[in-house]
Amino acid sequence: MKVRPLSIPGAWEFTPVQHDDDRGSFLEWYRAADVAEAVGHPLNLVQANHSISRQGTLRGLHFADLPPSQAKYVYCPRGAVLDVVVDIRVGSPTFGESEAVLLDEVDRRAVYLAEGLGHGFMALADDSAVTYLCSTGYAPGREHGLYPLDPALGLPWPTDLPRLLSEKDRAAPTLADARTHGLLPDYEACLAYYAELGSRHTSPAG
Repeated sequence: MKVRPLSIPGAWEFTPVQHDDDRGSFLEWYRAADVAEAVGHPLNLVQANHSISRQGTLRGLHFADLPPSQAKYVYCPRGAVLDVVVDIRVGSPTFGESEAVLLDEVDRRAVYLAEGLGHGFMALADDSAVTYLCSTGYAPGREHGLYPLDPALGLPWPTDLPRLLSEKDRAAPTLADARTHGLLPDYEACLAYYAELGSRHTSPAG
């Protein structure tokens, strides 16, 4: 497994080694030890989600209140999506910045994003499937969204595809509005939470 930290602290790209022969291919798309080594603690797997999207479907940007927020390991077993991680942690040196990673059925990369980061993706092909391993379960009262077409974010969504958004995502606030209303996570609080997760992993009690 090749591991690459993204430009947004708290996010990594994982690229598996694929073994191909005349029968097909085999790969390990998730390795807990590799994730734990990169992140500093294991992914506490609580829920696994799976979505299938038409070409042009744009899901996100989503995040959850911290603590506990929700860390995600995102993988595309079929089709292709442009996956985007956005730093929405107020006070972060990279606040408002983003990085996009192509997830597809060719290189079979995955992206891990820590608690407190914003996440979204656009399907680049019909019937694109995305599987998310999540550190916490869905909690409607703690879930939030940002408008994914916010000009201030300048996210690199393809311009040659239709943009299919849910009504909820279309009505989501901009980054500036969410900050004004105190919806965004605090960077120092996120760092303290990451340190707490790491100490749980290294403590003698397990």
